[in-house]
Amino acid sequence: MKLIVTSLLIFFLALHSLSAQRAEANPPAPGFNAEVSDNQAIAIADDIMKALGGRANWDATRYISWNFFGRRKLFWDKHSGNVRIETGQDIYLVNIQNNTGRVRIGNEVIQDPDSLQKYVERGIGMWINDSYWLVMPFKLKDSGVTLRYMGEGVTTEGASADILQLTFESVGRTPENKYLVYVDKQRRLIVQWDYFQKFNDEKPAISTPWLDYERHGAILLSGNRGGNRQLTEISVSDTLPESLFTTFDTP
Repeated sequence: MKLIVTSLLIFFLALHSLSAQRAEANPPAPGFNAEVSDNQAIAIADDIMKALGGRANWDATRYISWNFFGRRKLFWDKHSGNVRIETGQDIYLVNIQNNTGRVRIGNEVIQDPDSLQKYVERGIGMWINDSYWLVMPFKLKDSGVTLRYMGEGVTTEGASADILQLTFESVGRTPENKYLVYVDKQRRLIVQWDYFQKFNDEKPAISTPWLDYERHGAILLSGNRGGNRQLTEISVSDTLPESLFTTFDTP
């Protein structure tokens, strides 16, 4: 009897240690809804982070730049929160951590405080949208997110996948959104997402693949969303000129 109890104790201690190691490898952001999220969904989210290069490499990644659907170019300093957005002749220099910035529309630098704040908010909104299309797989355990495992399913291409549901609470500008993400059962990479404008919508407003993952720096990123939805000029770097985020001129 003592041997059985001891064996069970060792088993549960090992299980606890494994869970602790997993949580430590990819800790949730403050405000992640862990109490409502289920353990299987959280475990898959951790597998995804590992497949993408790991949490340590994601945290260490400094600068990411990309072109969003040919509409605008973004440069993001993950550590400082500084973002530069170039769309046509307009340039937004914003900080997503403190909601400040400078904006030039055409040849006019916006000076009026109310107008400037409006344009800063517009720039931050662009970053929120455009960055989610690129780095959503790294943000599955963000603040305000609830993760649910919805079982096995198939992508629109007929591939078998695990399906996670992402819902949001008191976070972002569209907390009523819902996503279903399809996770490849072998590679553990997200291969499709379905976007719902409202939680109770029966059909997604958008359903797109996540294709052609490539290594950028120490992480994997996908820019192919099928059809004409392409994220191009993706780059990860350790250094960029500071003037990129402080002056409207191109360095």
